[in-house]
Amino acid sequence: MAVNFSPSSLVLFFMVSCSLIGMAVSEPMCQPKYPAHAIAVDEEDVNLLQFAENLEHLEADYFLWGALGYGLDEVAPQLVMGGPPPIGAKKAELDELTLNIITEFAYEEVGHLRILKRTVGGFPRPLMDLSAANFAKLIDSAFRYPLVPPFDPYHDSISYMISCYVLPYMGLVAYVGTNPFLNGYYSKKLLAGLLGVESGQDAVIRMYLYERAEEQVHPYNHTVAEFTTYISELRNRLAKCGIKDEGIIVPKELGAENRTMTNVLSADPDSLSYMRTPAEVLRVLYSTGDEHIPGGFYPKGANGKIAREFLKKP
Repeated sequence: MAVNFSPSSLVLFFMVSCSLIGMAVSEPMCQPKYPAHAIAVDEEDVNLLQFAENLEHLEADYFLWGALGYGLDEVAPQLVMGGPPPIGAKKAELDELTLNIITEFAYEEVGHLRILKRTVGGFPRPLMDLSAANFAKLIDSAFRYPLVPPFDPYHDSISYMISCYVLPYMGLVAYVGTNPFLNGYYSKKLLAGLLGVESGQDAVIRMYLYERAEEQVHPYNHTVAEFTTYISELRNRLAKCGIKDEGIIVPKELGAENRTMTNVLSADPDSLSYMRTPAEVLRVLYSTGDEHIPGGFYPKGANGKIAREFLKKP
């Protein structure tokens, strides 16, 4: 029996057929094409990327312990590589919102460590001091007098998020500082991916604190905004390279285009992210103002060639 098709049906059939043929013949390009002789990971990239593992270890264990009450040894023991457990880490008293944020951050850091070690190799987790006493010492240094009672990051959600203000931002500025010195195309791709997430974490933390900027941090006579200002000023003092760190409320001369006092994102006069060298990062995280003298979060110093070479020099 003959079947009659209307002109419109024939047109539709023709269009669908052409689409199917096109899909079968050509595959969409989903990956960029790199030059034939391009180097994926240059030899000089390895130490720079390995240095970042120190910060990723710090964040991974701090977030894991704060959210879950256990750390990398249970979640991904292969990434520890025999390194010692952190000092003083414990579960924080977090509300549901903060717990969800920190849990996500924690697992993101596990992924960061995995891809870094898979790409450039790694070293054992350095000894890290995540104790309340170490954070209290840092906050006392920021305010230039001892708080009573001592600051405890594990006490409640706002205290924990204030302590988190210390961490991803250091990874952010370190990655920005590393970027110009990478040669391999995959190294650059990896760093860009890491930087994107670190920046996102920092933005979440800053926005969380900005929404509570005028709240008083119990039991102290200081607001959330004051905590961020004093912590940022401390990091600038320790790093010794000018202003590369700003609190969530700033004078207009530090705001975007000198027109805002809000400072949800910390950025330079052109609204670009600040950058720090490995030496600057270590001065801050050691809390000594000297990349040759360990302390702070790394009582025995950070690991990897870059950090260990600083420790060999007077």
